Amino acid sequence: MFFDISVSRRRRFRPVGATVLVLGLAAGGCSGGGDAGDDTVKVGLVASLSGTYKPVGTELEAGFKLYLDTHDNKLGGRKVELLVADEGDGPPTAVPATTKLVKKDKVDVLTGFVSGGSVAAVMPLVNQAKIPFLGSNARPTVKDLTHVWTTSFLSDEPGKAIAPYVKEKVDGPVYAIGPDYQGGYDELRGFTDEFKRIGGELANPDGKTTWTPFPQTTNFMPYFAKIAQSDAKAVYSFYAGKAAIDFAKQYAQSDVADLPLYSAFVTEGSVLQAQGDAAKDIYSVLNYAADLDNQANRTFVADWTAEHDSQPTTYAMASYDAASVLDKAIADAAKQGDVTPQTINKAIAGLGQIDSPRGAWEFGDKEHSPVQAWYLRQVRPDGKQLANVVVQDLATLGG
Repeated sequence: MFFDISVSRRRRFRPVGATVLVLGLAAGGCSGGGDAGDDTVKVGLVASLSGTYKPVGTELEAGFKLYLDTHDNKLGGRKVELLVADEGDGPPTAVPATTKLVKKDKVDVLTGFVSGGSVAAVMPLVNQAKIPFLGSNARPTVKDLTHVWTTSFLSDEPGKAIAPYVKEKVDGPVYAIGPDYQGGYDELRGFTDEFKRIGGELANPDGKTTWTPFPQTTNFMPYFAKIAQSDAKAVYSFYAGKAAIDFAKQYAQSDVADLPLYSAFVTEGSVLQAQGDAAKDIYSVLNYAADLDNQANRTFVADWTAEHDSQPTTYAMASYDAASVLDKAIADAAKQGDVTPQTINKAIAGLGQIDSPRGAWEFGDKEHSPVQAWYLRQVRPDGKQLANVVVQDLATLGG
């Protein structure tokens, strides 16, 4: 499913920084699976609060909490009990954490999840419990979408969106490199498949992506040395969290520092400040940037910077949108009668367009993922700090 999105075009605005605040959430019972408080909805949020992707997981948690904090801790007029669990680095931690939320705590809805591997691993649990799964980070392909939705994107879409631009701008082969786990496979496949389809050539010796062991790879210099020995005219990569910091810093000190670097997520979030000047000029593809000029984003950025000494990220935005989706869906379910996991799931399917900081979007019928615009960004100075500044629109994808 595709439709034309009316995305408010950009005009630079500068959010006001403020002090970090601690959010307090009211506790209560649950409406669907629990044993108390029919007016309270239990939401289980699973995110990486430890490990390599802690910077991503904390953003997911903060984005969801921001929406609650600015909406009287209610969704659809119902009080919310938010139960947060640590996903860690993937399935070994995510599965037991999710199992507790579903079977013991009996949450009505699941949201969050950083790793595509975690998503795949908890699907049997979600299908058995028949509760809505509203993921707020990259999602792999899922066979049974009955209870599955995402407010972020499918994992192969960033690479697919930027591939035509890279093909147009780079005069020669491109070297593809990423981490060897599900998310990495999906992210790089999106780029390499589309790049090859439109006539692009990979500089990798075997014509296939180079994989770095995850999470143990912290020294990327040997990989950069191999890139330098190739005929690469540019590099495409996907890394996030601590791995992104190591990758960007070492790239700037390597023999390939002069090659243009195109990426998904390498400079997104708090990692940008940690990367410092090493991140300058890196290009990235994403469905959000803090400088998008629309009313929903102005409100979001103002609320975020009132509580955080940083600009919001796509991770925070997608989780904020997950809360917004639940707000509307729970309200619609309440109008029809009982608020249960089943009625919430049915209401999500009928929501239509969502007014979002990224621009208007809606769930596609085929993949239950956003049909949305993608943007090319570049790390440039923004006042005294570096920021991912939107350069141009790239494509509209989703379905």
